[in-house]
Amino acid sequence: MRETEKQNKQDKIELLAPAGSYETFLAVLEAGADAVYLGGSRFGARAHANNFTEPELRKAIDYAHLYDRKVYLTVNTLLKEEELEKELYDYLLPYYEQGLDAVIVQDMGALALIKKELPDIQIHTSTQMTITGAYGAGYMKSLGASRIVTARELSLAEIREIHEKVDIEIESFVHGALCYCYSGQCLFSSMLGGRSGNRGRCGQACRLPYEVYDSKRRRIPGKGDFVLSPKDLNTIDAIPMLAKSGVRSFKIEGRMKQAEYAAGVVSVYREYIDRYLADEAFYQVTREDDRKLFDLGNRSGFTDGYYTRRNGADMITYDRPNHTKGNDALQKEIRRTYIGIERKEKINGILILKKDFPAMLELSSGSIHIKREGQMVQGAKNQPLSEHKVRESISKTGDTFFSFGHLELQMEEDVFLPVQAIKQLRREGLEELFAVRTREWRREKPLQSTDSALTQPEGQGTLRSGASSGKEENLAVSIEQRSQLAAVVSWSYANDIYLDSSCYTREHLLAALSEDVASIHRAGKKAYYVFPTIFRNDTAAFYETILADLLACGLNGVVVRNYDAAAFVGTNMRGLPMILDFGIYSWNKRAQQSLSSFCPLRDTVPLELNKRELFGRDNKNSEILIYGRTPMMLSAQCVRANMTGCDKQPSVCFLKDRQGKYFPVKNHCAECYNVIYNMTPQMLFAFREDFRRMQMAGYRLSFTTESPKETREILSCCEDIFLTGKKKASELFKEGSYTNGHYKRGVE
Repeated sequence: MRETEKQNKQDKIELLAPAGSYETFLAVLEAGADAVYLGGSRFGARAHANNFTEPELRKAIDYAHLYDRKVYLTVNTLLKEEELEKELYDYLLPYYEQGLDAVIVQDMGALALIKKELPDIQIHTSTQMTITGAYGAGYMKSLGASRIVTARELSLAEIREIHEKVDIEIESFVHGALCYCYSGQCLFSSMLGGRSGNRGRCGQACRLPYEVYDSKRRRIPGKGDFVLSPKDLNTIDAIPMLAKSGVRSFKIEGRMKQAEYAAGVVSVYREYIDRYLADEAFYQVTREDDRKLFDLGNRSGFTDGYYTRRNGADMITYDRPNHTKGNDALQKEIRRTYIGIERKEKINGILILKKDFPAMLELSSGSIHIKREGQMVQGAKNQPLSEHKVRESISKTGDTFFSFGHLELQMEEDVFLPVQAIKQLRREGLEELFAVRTREWRREKPLQSTDSALTQPEGQGTLRSGASSGKEENLAVSIEQRSQLAAVVSWSYANDIYLDSSCYTREHLLAALSEDVASIHRAGKKAYYVFPTIFRNDTAAFYETILADLLACGLNGVVVRNYDAAAFVGTNMRGLPMILDFGIYSWNKRAQQSLSSFCPLRDTVPLELNKRELFGRDNKNSEILIYGRTPMMLSAQCVRANMTGCDKQPSVCFLKDRQGKYFPVKNHCAECYNVIYNMTPQMLFAFREDFRRMQMAGYRLSFTTESPKETREILSCCEDIFLTGKKKASELFKEGSYTNGHYKRGVE
């Protein structure tokens, strides 16, 4: 291979390793990582890892840079208002000044603040943002992101399309644990136990056992009860394909795992990436290295993930969800080879001790040379300095990053200098060398903006005035089954009706949608089309082909649930009113302002904020879900297909947990994803006065699995409790038949 071609390939590949502790950080660098991602004391998606203290993190940044490596800091949780405005800048500033290479973010408000206030640092969008296509990637680039971390569910072809259409770096997971749910779209742990994955506290509900039942509550037998537990990812055989698809950074999962695992996996991937760079023609993984990865840790074996498939039963563990490892000899070898090693940069030094002249220390590291003067050297009156004593005093480099490769002493006989003065000269010289050596990575503290980041003139780039304070509140109803439409259309209180894409098949979408829109208009209401919750490239391609006909259906607007769909509408359906659903998170005012680039009619209140936090939120152009089953997980896997085979027929089955609770599961066949809903619906009918004082623009009822009869009954209850106040919830609902969600408790 020509050297220039090899260098071009090298520039396109980065091996990115996890580190949950400083020990692991050193180990993965020793094993060959090009970059390390890690968490500090705040705002990381692994809150329970042994995350880095500020001194450790600053030291890690310098250590990595001395060896031409990089450090990325995870800031990949959603941030509450006070955290964003009062804490994030001060938290990041020391690392920014130290030379941190990039931050990994999920929160749109955090992205906006970092881009504005810490402008010279790179921003990588987390896999928690669920970027699944070129539209979403392009949008993130427009906001200033230099890299996207793709959703784990993407295929090689989908990644290649992003690479070809958007000039942005692509980072993808290549090894380690897989989430069952599209990252960032999981509320299972949050709703059941208050441990939010969006706040770094996932309780791993997917690793628990569940029985599967059909629509009539009959048990479906299977291979085991761990039906939501994916095997660990292993793509060592796919390195050439990943590289050719445009993956720039090969990311290994494992910030919660031990140093032996992280270093061992990195060492194997380092070897095979280098083999690919050297000569692709001879790329082949040995049986011994396959076994090494297995022994380092697996979960009922491995899967190659979604890169060459949409989903599959063989990706699930079923009978053993725990992570296991073996081969004690291998673990000992890794500890001996990679762990506990902190390398020192070799430097050269000359110490000059000449009577009646200041002591002089010259230090050099590569092209860097410094000179440092010390105290005046005197003639010895009694006992002169010995060369042994001087060398012992000057050569100790302690906990610095340096050690002497060569140290020359030029000293006259019969000279004297206090030993403490020699040590001080050494200390000051090493500090100066370190300062010069790291100067290129240091940043000056930026001038903070004096204008308010949260004010913006009316007009382009602001939320449209939907139903703000002083106007009548809007009431919307969304449906996921066409059979629910008749009850909703006949309900006089509804202003807007949201027609979910799952109501239709692709083949009959336009005809059926036009019919339903006309029915809604005849009732004097507005019709909105709800785009799929997951909006991948094939989905975008489908809607591009029917765009003109879709616009001709007479829709009053659309509802979008992800960044890809929002960017699609903003690009292709400009001017059509857009509503942002709760999956496009707006936990803080900066996030709302950032999302205002879409000019939405309304956004939707996040489901994890509590009453106190909602009172502190700007709700003038927001609607809140007052009834509906919370979607707990959105998965590329299909529970029913994995148990009984795929017949491409939408249906509802149930997961039964250890407490005997049943969770409905809907398979959305047109887009090939599953939604697992909460066992009981969220119902906030009793809090209308709160919402009025919060200045909510509107309210929404969401019907998912309800029958037409159940739909009518809920609408009637809403009228009696929420709209007229004639009755109390306790009069119409049995205890335990609904939940207040996070309205009273919130998340940590």
